[in-house]
Amino acid sequence: MEQQIELLAPGGDLDAIRAAIYAGADAIYCGLDKFNARNRAKNIVFADLPGIIRLAHKNFCQVFLTLNIIIVESEIPQLVNVLNKIVKTNIDGVIIQDFGMFYLLNNYFPGLAIHASTQLTTHNSGQVQFLSQLKASRVNLSRELNLDEIKELTARAHEHNLLSEVFVHGSYCLSFSGLCYVSSVHGGRSGNRGRCSQPCREQYQTTAVGKDFPLNLKDNSAYADLQALADAGVDSVKIEGRIKKFHYVYTVVNAWKKQLQRLEKQDRLLTDTKELYQVFNRDFSNGFLAGDINKSMFIDNARDNSARYRAAVQGGCTAKNIQQAKRELYDLKTEMINQVGKNIAKLRIEKAPLTIQVAGKVGTALQITLITPETTSVIFSEIPAQKAQQGSKKQGQALTADMLLNRLQAIDDTEYFIQDIDVKELEDDLFIPFKELNALKNKMLCCLLGVQELPAPVEPPCLKKSQALPTSPVLSVLISSPEDVHLGTLIRQGGGELYFQLPSNFAHNWTGSCTDNETYREIFKQHKVIPWFPSVLIGEDYQAARKFLQELAPQHLVTNNTGIAYVAYQQGIPWTAGPALNTVNSLSLLCLQENFHCSGAFLSNELEKTQIQRIKRPDNFHLHYSIYHPMKLLTSRQCLFHQVTGCPKTSIDANCMQSCEKTASIKNLQGARFFIEKTKGNYHALYNEINFLNTDIVTDLPHLFSSFLIDLREKKSKTTVAVDKPTLIRLFTEHLAGNLSSALSSTLSTADSAQKLREVIYPSTATQYARGI
Repeated sequence: MEQQIELLAPGGDLDAIRAAIYAGADAIYCGLDKFNARNRAKNIVFADLPGIIRLAHKNFCQVFLTLNIIIVESEIPQLVNVLNKIVKTNIDGVIIQDFGMFYLLNNYFPGLAIHASTQLTTHNSGQVQFLSQLKASRVNLSRELNLDEIKELTARAHEHNLLSEVFVHGSYCLSFSGLCYVSSVHGGRSGNRGRCSQPCREQYQTTAVGKDFPLNLKDNSAYADLQALADAGVDSVKIEGRIKKFHYVYTVVNAWKKQLQRLEKQDRLLTDTKELYQVFNRDFSNGFLAGDINKSMFIDNARDNSARYRAAVQGGCTAKNIQQAKRELYDLKTEMINQVGKNIAKLRIEKAPLTIQVAGKVGTALQITLITPETTSVIFSEIPAQKAQQGSKKQGQALTADMLLNRLQAIDDTEYFIQDIDVKELEDDLFIPFKELNALKNKMLCCLLGVQELPAPVEPPCLKKSQALPTSPVLSVLISSPEDVHLGTLIRQGGGELYFQLPSNFAHNWTGSCTDNETYREIFKQHKVIPWFPSVLIGEDYQAARKFLQELAPQHLVTNNTGIAYVAYQQGIPWTAGPALNTVNSLSLLCLQENFHCSGAFLSNELEKTQIQRIKRPDNFHLHYSIYHPMKLLTSRQCLFHQVTGCPKTSIDANCMQSCEKTASIKNLQGARFFIEKTKGNYHALYNEINFLNTDIVTDLPHLFSSFLIDLREKKSKTTVAVDKPTLIRLFTEHLAGNLSSALSSTLSTADSAQKLREVIYPSTATQYARGI
């Protein structure tokens, strides 16, 4: 039996879309000029979409629309307007990230197929179940997963009627998708808004091991792994590249199409990748997929890599050979652009002509005949036509070609344009009520869209304003060391909570009977400490985390991982959505509350004051916000020390996760420093040079939040704290209350207490709160 795997290609502009279709893509994904995660791509305007869909469907190719960014509150009305138009097309699916978008689609646009974006960083079975609960029909699995992990999650996806999708070619991200904030913090270009400036690709000051591009990964290529992906049951292989030009798209899609055709025919797969090296690349690696996360996945400088590769296979990377290779590649590129350009020019992205014939006379039903290049359809009015009364404003206009053209403008949002309205068989001065004319228009749209019923226009949900909380917000604290458990007594005096950060390497830290494990178990059993789950829990670590929850049965938890959220929901444990779930709008809060009994959420620190102020808190729901924390900019499964300080190991092994503990720093050419940290039981992380401190929100929005958080985990940064932790807690507590203890200072205003905190914690930044996304 032949195995059918979908080839999913990028379409960053009209030419790239045509090139993907010409090369044989089974599906393309493209974005509008708003609400998609490739803001730097040219993208398309909505007027192009019906023509794109028509062309694709004629060539047995599906079209998926990317709406895969987080949506701020003020954009929801505009988003609803866009969805009202999309639902009247024959789009095959929409790719989304934001939980508020899930809420809108499930409640108001159920006819649209939902695809879970890579930005949701799906890497464990609980997350698959979470997305199934949200009625996703397919899920893009994290690029960091190996074949065994992909196989396991694909099987789980199929159990829950989801298709699995895997990136097989194009750029690797150094960070788990959706968890990178480098571009947001340094430049105000949020990756979660499609504006990533790719700082991981930039040049930095030369590191101790002589590298200038220490964060730069090679490109992903699973070209030689197609059979293994098929054996894993993967449904769709996806090519990255919506900012690439049409000749690149054609070359890569064509190469992959040939490989897939050989797989389907059970022929020997190709191993020659020279076609892929003829277009832009940073060299290739399959390290994540192979489960070999190694030093060779990095490339220090990818400039002219295609030329270097060509020179290497044609006699060596001498300066002369590289220049010759550049000339040859330029000629190949020119020839390819010309040839492919001629061929794709034949693929016209345009709407099909529609002729509307209208016939009728007084006392009979109107007959409407719709003539398209494919079909002819006939519909009738429900009531007979009447004679128009001249001068009657109440009755309305008589039926004419111009009047009908004006009333049928909604057809412009379909794959058709009105070429002609033929009224030769329509008696003069006929009239039908506006309501009946509108019903006829809807019948026409149903015929053209091939649906039984047209979805009614949706108005943006009207949510009631948040009521002021009856109590003032309290202070809560996040720790990660057993030595800080004593702080709970001080925190609970003010009604706050003490959260304990759990490791990602659960399989090691929560099994067995070593001293550390017993210490951790005692913390949760004997102290009133709330577990705080990390963003990434893969494979056996996720399973161990589930077991831990079953054993501990906590009264409450905070999670940054939707897989743990699903377990909490199943077990009836009240849970709060952590900051890394990127919650930025009211509909996301409703989505989490109504679908998973979520009791509260931390709002994203990427938001500015007005963006936060517009959010409406649901009833019986708690909002939280972190006002002080080290700024984690990315989380990576790769070792970040290879290119910085070096590492005696060339690959990450089983001991690295649980045992490695070190720090280093890099500095970009503008002088900004970044701290690299690896702690025991956790993935590699990149931190900002200075910590986040936002004292203004306490007075700006005092009645929206149930609690404010301070993160007292010890992370290396340039920020110094001039007092001990208990004193710092008292300073924050009194800032929330509006004054300072006389033991620390004379009685001061809230503004003065904020200044005191900024002096004690120095330097600090709250740029995101001022800038937003």
